[in-house]
Amino acid sequence: MTKSETTAIVPHHWTTLAAGIFDVDGVLLDSPHEQAWRDSLQGITDPDRFTSAFYQAYVAGKPRLSGARTALMQLGVADAAQRAVDYANRKQKRLEQLIKEGTVVPFPDALRFVEAVLALGWAIAAASSSKNANQMMQLIRLNEKQSLFDAFRANVCGRDLKEGKPNPEIFLLAAAELRVPPAQCFVVEDAPAGIEAARAGGMFALGVARLGDAEQLRTAGADLVVTNLDEINLDELAHGRLARWPT
Repeated sequence: MTKSETTAIVPHHWTTLAAGIFDVDGVLLDSPHEQAWRDSLQGITDPDRFTSAFYQAYVAGKPRLSGARTALMQLGVADAAQRAVDYANRKQKRLEQLIKEGTVVPFPDALRFVEAVLALGWAIAAASSSKNANQMMQLIRLNEKQSLFDAFRANVCGRDLKEGKPNPEIFLLAAAELRVPPAQCFVVEDAPAGIEAARAGGMFALGVARLGDAEQLRTAGADLVVTNLDEINLDELAHGRLARWPT
């Protein structure tokens, strides 16, 4: 933990925060994306080479085809660009199977944090590159009245965009649909590509290091890194600042 992470952090340009943008996989949901990518390598290369660290570094947060191409290239698969389409399609079929098997579960701390942000009266958006994000969020109850999917004022998950993360297009689109200036938005991400996208869009980047990858998120430019969203000081958040609870 750095000294700056123990006290309230003033957002960029001395503005106060007013809205939140959430990635889904790895932030809100413990989803089977990583397993689907790994399982789909069977017959292409050794699936055991596709570790969690590899997934976070090269695939997480990227559109499906881009992730497939990058993964095969990094794994040294011959004709990676040509085989990426088939790999991406195989991954999608495997993911759909895993979802039907009930493997999607929420991170309890994330649900608590979403409800805390909503309690402030803030607008929130969901912004995932995954075209399966909405289906998965519809399976999760936030409370008795609504699903996790219903909680977001704006939802840009799975949109066909010109560029994927680390390009900030998806987050800028979310901010525009929330009608909140980018500088007043914080983005919650678990992948370096997502952190880079948030910073490129002029937004506050909150990294969630659920896999022991805090240093990678800081290197990508995260303004604050936590391992659990219960660490966020809600009193400071009510004043438009992100910080940890005092220890």
